[in-house]
Amino acid sequence: MIAETLTRAERIARLNDRARSGFDPSARITFTRGCLAAFCSGDTPSGLLAQAELIKAIRRHRFDEDTYGERDFGSLTFRDEQIFFKIDYYDLDLEFGSEDPTDASITCRVVTIMLASEY
Repeated sequence: MIAETLTRAERIARLNDRARSGFDPSARITFTRGCLAAFCSGDTPSGLLAQAELIKAIRRHRFDEDTYGERDFGSLTFRDEQIFFKIDYYDLDLEFGSEDPTDASITCRVVTIMLASEY
């Protein structure tokens, strides 16, 4: 069996995909206030459904491999609004940036979902 050799960007991209797709139990997903106000009116059933639909859209987002390197930023249209999502890397206490984003054992990924106008 031939060992697969990945670049740093490829390793980070795979970890980011896991976080975005819901397969990283330590990852956090956050919405900006503007995004919540636009789609997710509180803890109502329709607001919670909108949050779930938006997360589903983020999880299904596909990148152009030639353009996105670490796949830490994406853009899509949701309910006729331009949405951005950004993945940042923190230490496990969420106090500082991660010393090594390629090491999942010391990195907590935070996926922030926002309106494009908030960026």
